[in-house]
Amino acid sequence: MENEVNVLDELNKGTCMGIDAIHFILDKVKDDNLRKELNRLHNKYREISNGICKIYKEYSNKMPHETNAINKAMTWYSTNMKTLTDDSTSKIAELLVQGLNMGIIEGRRLLNHKETDSNVTKLTKEYVAIQEEALEKLKKFL
Repeated sequence: MENEVNVLDELNKGTCMGIDAIHFILDKVKDDNLRKELNRLHNKYREISNGICKIYKEYSNKMPHETNAINKAMTWYSTNMKTLTDDSTSKIAELLVQGLNMGIIEGRRLLNHKETDSNVTKLTKEYVAIQEEALEKLKKFL
């Protein structure tokens, strides 16, 4: 059960980070198609987060870990600094692609190195698939 809790915590931190990043960048997005894709991704992250919360209680009596205030502040600051001189659609897509790549790498590591039961493995695969799909869609905005 320790692996399941660890994986679910990592997945939840990743989804929280994705949701935060979308919130921090959305007001800078000028392209309606990019905005639509970000809203779609936001909803997918919410679905994963809800799935995590639903099964987490099978493995722990605590709540899943989320990103802490310092990480949120750093994400906000980094997003604002990186778009200060260039808030073009291409630059925003680039930042999002970088974040998605980090999430994909972490998700693949969890799949490859943490043995979990089928419910957690399925959720981890969904997490990776959502990010890989979003990555492909965001490439056209680069």
